Amino acid sequence: MTIYDELVARGLIAQVTNEEEIKKLINEGKATFYIGFDCTADSLTAGHFMALTLMKRLQMAGNKPIALIGGGTTMIGDPSGRTDMRKMLTREDINHNAECFKRQMERFIDFSDDKALMVNNADWLLDLNYVDLLREVGACFSVNNMLRAECYKQRMEKGLSFLEFNYMIMQSYDFYYMFQKYNCNLEFGGDDQWSNMLGGTELIRRKLGKDAHAMTITLLTDSQGKKMGKTAGNAVWLDPNKTTPFEFYQYWRNVGDADVLKCIRMLTFLPIEEIQKMDSWEGAQLNEAKDILAYELTQMVHGTEEADKAREASKALFAGGANSENVPTHTLSAEDFRDGKVDILQILVSAGLTASRAEARRAVTQGGVSVNGEKVADPFAAYEKSVFAEEFLLKKGKKSFCKIEA
Repeated sequence: MTIYDELVARGLIAQVTNEEEIKKLINEGKATFYIGFDCTADSLTAGHFMALTLMKRLQMAGNKPIALIGGGTTMIGDPSGRTDMRKMLTREDINHNAECFKRQMERFIDFSDDKALMVNNADWLLDLNYVDLLREVGACFSVNNMLRAECYKQRMEKGLSFLEFNYMIMQSYDFYYMFQKYNCNLEFGGDDQWSNMLGGTELIRRKLGKDAHAMTITLLTDSQGKKMGKTAGNAVWLDPNKTTPFEFYQYWRNVGDADVLKCIRMLTFLPIEEIQKMDSWEGAQLNEAKDILAYELTQMVHGTEEADKAREASKALFAGGANSENVPTHTLSAEDFRDGKVDILQILVSAGLTASRAEARRAVTQGGVSVNGEKVADPFAAYEKSVFAEEFLLKKGKKSFCKIEA
């Protein structure tokens, strides 16, 4: 099976500009391809998995990845899939986030001996002269076509700023620049980036008279069509200080039955033949598949030792065991206490297991909260600080655990 056939079998390919040319490039290991990562936070998320694993697969097949850090485009803000304008970050924030991205990417991509490149578009975008840019590339873009682009549709409903309107031109210029400087002949991105990517291939064709190619990868969504990689309204981060290895493991361990095999196929490096044998799995076998998924991805991001710890902690807790050594820990602050005590609702909110006291109250009254295996029935239950000198294992629902300290 060729690498392109494998990508198809895993359900990763959404749209391509020229399938035969792209097949030839990546199957022969002749693609120098890039994927862009805007630095909107100080950590990559589970939502970046598709891009990172794709880069790794293609590198293993002999192709050369370019990880483009969006130090310049982040100053504009991608309007794709947004109903509001992104928060504008300072250059210092962007540079800090870029450094964090680099460290995390090195777990997936081999940058040694020129096998891959990591570049920052701030190096060329921030020095552009506005009038020169308009003269060089402005004539290559039709405003009519840009306004029809999918990436602008949601923003058009509430008002698209001129700042955001320039994002497509910036992304297209990235491809144009790297085509010339790094012989980059292929761009990959999420399916919501298709219009921006076509802008790049068209700019190269019009300015240089040469062909470049683009391919979008399927967005990772659940069976309800929602983007995966978020929990309780928050992103699932690759940084262990933002999402612990146990929480990361639990996220994937708890994906829906309808989604687990798709996730294994798209995100793990298990042989496709082995995954195909799982297609008939059901019932208890799907729980085994979820454990495989969670372990494989945790190992990829956090290493074997942390994956083993997360798996052991999960099995012990769900089996009713007392081993909470690797469960996330939350330390209560002095502000959480009133008159030397803290009530159960405040503990749930402080630990991030509920978003509000009202939600915490509902969880308690509905019988969904326990401490050290004993159900908490009283929403007014309060605890003195000395209680937390011993183990205080808080559980909400069937899947959320936190060890509380003070």
